[in-house]
Amino acid sequence: MSLNRTCSLFQTKMLQGSNILGHERPLVIRASFTTCVLVTVCLPLLGLITCVFISFVFHFEDSTGTHCQVPNYLPSISASISLSPECHIWRFCIGLHSAPRFLVAFTYFSFYKTRFASRFPESPLSCLNLAFSITENLGLLLLTYVSSSETYFVHKEGFVLFIFSSIIHMLITCRLWKSIKKYSLNPDDAKSHHWKVRFLLLNVSFCAFAGFFYVKHNMYCESGSYTLFALFEYLVVFSNMAFHLTAVWDFKSREVMIVSSSEDKDF
Repeated sequence: MSLNRTCSLFQTKMLQGSNILGHERPLVIRASFTTCVLVTVCLPLLGLITCVFISFVFHFEDSTGTHCQVPNYLPSISASISLSPECHIWRFCIGLHSAPRFLVAFTYFSFYKTRFASRFPESPLSCLNLAFSITENLGLLLLTYVSSSETYFVHKEGFVLFIFSSIIHMLITCRLWKSIKKYSLNPDDAKSHHWKVRFLLLNVSFCAFAGFFYVKHNMYCESGSYTLFALFEYLVVFSNMAFHLTAVWDFKSREVMIVSSSEDKDF
């Protein structure tokens, strides 16, 4: 390559990003990682609250009725997201929420691989953490787009996949952040680990109570059992969201940047 051509290419690269000599300025979108996490968590939160509210006010009988035919005062999540227009609201929110969730999962994986390199057992645990984070999101998508009123078995399997993957993912995350806290001087790392552990314990406790009242309802058809199941089901989801919200401490100084620019065909 001649010196003149090299200088010409260098000049072109230097001018790229401005409107000089006909080159378009690249589109740059910046957002703090905190904003990305807040939007990602708020989408399913607002979607769930909206669906439960609409079901409670406008579809109370349909969303609270069970095979036991006993009084029930709260709609379950599965019931509230299977009706219309609730199902469309929920699917819209989860559809928008899923892509940033994958982004956050791979951001954590990159962070862990850089932090732990070839350390054992942290390095293989970071790979498992990514796998369960992905299956958690896939389980959520499955139970979202296949409602209980359409194919109950598939919806149920999606729910089980979501709950199982989320608990394992939280357990591994707490283990990894225990190692990070041990060698870190950043107070946010200790705070993040502190709340991750507490939200994990709350999530497991709420899952146990929800399972207990679900079995009790199906075995004895007691009035109020399904209502308590629905209540603890909400708390399971809220504690899961709170756990993911701790990412604001983990990456509060990071930015998400999207850059769009035309490629130089001569180079």
